[in-house]
Amino acid sequence: MIAALIALAAQAASASVSCPNDLCDAERLRPYFDKLAAARRDRRTVRVIQIGDSHTAGDQITGAWRTALQARYGSAGRGVLAPGRPYQGYLTRGITASQSPGWSVDGVFGPAWHGEGVARGLAQYSLSTRSEGASIGLTADAGELFDRFTVCALHQPGAGTLLLTAGAASETVPLGDDTGPRCTTLRADMLTGSASVTVEGGPATVTSWSTENTESGGVALSNLGTVGAQLTHLSREDDAVLAAELREYRPDLITVAFGTNEAFSASLTPDGFEDAFRVQTARLRRFAPGVPILLLGAPDSATKRPELRGAACVSAAPTDAAVEPLASPADGWAPSANLITVQSLQRRLAHELGLAYWDWSAAMGGRCTAVTWAALPQPLMRGDRVHFTSLGGREIAALLQRDLDAAARRVGADNDPAN
Repeated sequence: MIAALIALAAQAASASVSCPNDLCDAERLRPYFDKLAAARRDRRTVRVIQIGDSHTAGDQITGAWRTALQARYGSAGRGVLAPGRPYQGYLTRGITASQSPGWSVDGVFGPAWHGEGVARGLAQYSLSTRSEGASIGLTADAGELFDRFTVCALHQPGAGTLLLTAGAASETVPLGDDTGPRCTTLRADMLTGSASVTVEGGPATVTSWSTENTESGGVALSNLGTVGAQLTHLSREDDAVLAAELREYRPDLITVAFGTNEAFSASLTPDGFEDAFRVQTARLRRFAPGVPILLLGAPDSATKRPELRGAACVSAAPTDAAVEPLASPADGWAPSANLITVQSLQRRLAHELGLAYWDWSAAMGGRCTAVTWAALPQPLMRGDRVHFTSLGGREIAALLQRDLDAAARRVGADNDPAN
């Protein structure tokens, strides 16, 4: 009963927000649309950085979105990544990462969270070592070749040296000559598909790395996520590291994609969610002033856990006329009781704080679509009714870009993607 009242109150507070094509306050994205137009016209680079939970970490959606943007505007490289291979099952599209023994991993959430003490930044993971000769490396697919290789690391007394290589180019970076985070960029003479970082002479901590193609311009879309994370876990990123990395990577759009895990949290409170939202939005604004932020609202999802489940999905609306509605009561699956509260708070706070907001759930088809999508002959969602299949990831990316294209046309004809 209390959860229902909270949801109704949050819905009422956000009812005045208009969202054509499921994208609210799209005019706030005008600087991004303008830079995309310039990328096509002047061969400039546009950088998109998405931070989020497992939907971002898995790169099903962001990977499909990256492919679509790069097909239209050109590839500016793979963008920012967590260094090395920070966890088992770490997947990347466009590059293959490697990591020697001797590294320890520290992250903002999950098994890699070891408390305070190690600095983390945008990538949500950092790698540390005391092993002489420890290394990390990457090889890029043909479509993600690069001539700019950036490594962000901690400089502190007693630290060792990093040997950076990108193709035939190399540079030695002493980490003991200063204090604090610093990013170093190595420029190759020609496009290459390989880069590495090797530690010499002492301890080292690497917080992120990136690859970029500066020859042709285009889009670099970075996906930085952690499985199970919530927005509040970004508080575990170090201010100095975050500031240094955002200053170096210079995003043209920041996309924030949390909410699924908050909706499944038994400890969720509206006040706590709002406080975390306001604090983390203010941090991003402080360290990336003037950069537009697009909030992706929590997608539809479902659970069978009785302590979390809301009203049952009696008949999930089909997303295609050829798909029959599911029989009651959809085998016990239902969205969590907290999901609508999270979505309503996201919509209201995005509007109040000057963010654009994409109603991911509405774009999918609304409440209980997750149940329908998982039951399709070619499922768009996995059996957990939370995560998307590869086909579903492509569908979400297409829906998002559809609404962004429509917004670009509304904002101004110069930004019309058809031009």
